[in-house]
Amino acid sequence: MTSTSLIRHAARATRRETPTHLFAVGQSVRLKGGFGRSALPADIYHVTATLPPTGGSPQYRIRNDDERHERVTTQDSLEPAGMSRPGDGATLIERTFGHGQGTETKQSRDQKAEAGKGSAQA
Repeated sequence: MTSTSLIRHAARATRRETPTHLFAVGQSVRLKGGFGRSALPADIYHVTATLPPTGGSPQYRIRNDDERHERVTTQDSLEPAGMSRPGDGATLIERTFGHGQGTETKQSRDQKAEAGKGSAQA
């Protein structure tokens, strides 16, 4: 092999595939929270365009209905809007065990105790 063919072969071996876009135009997305910034559930954006990658991450043009401008962001700072996140309306126990399955409140236990006392006195 000659030196020029070795260089061509090495160039082909280091070429990487272009990263694919995970989000489609029109899809609802949310910006991920980061240091010093929390993402609000109301901050829903819509993808208006896909852009070429920068730094190995595909880019998107996004827009919020309440804003007059569009933003450009990378794929690694976005998440689908339908993802549930910790703290979004449910407590840890509700997210773990469901809403009200197999639990009773103190008030209902007190009511049962009162009803038991009334029947015992009669």
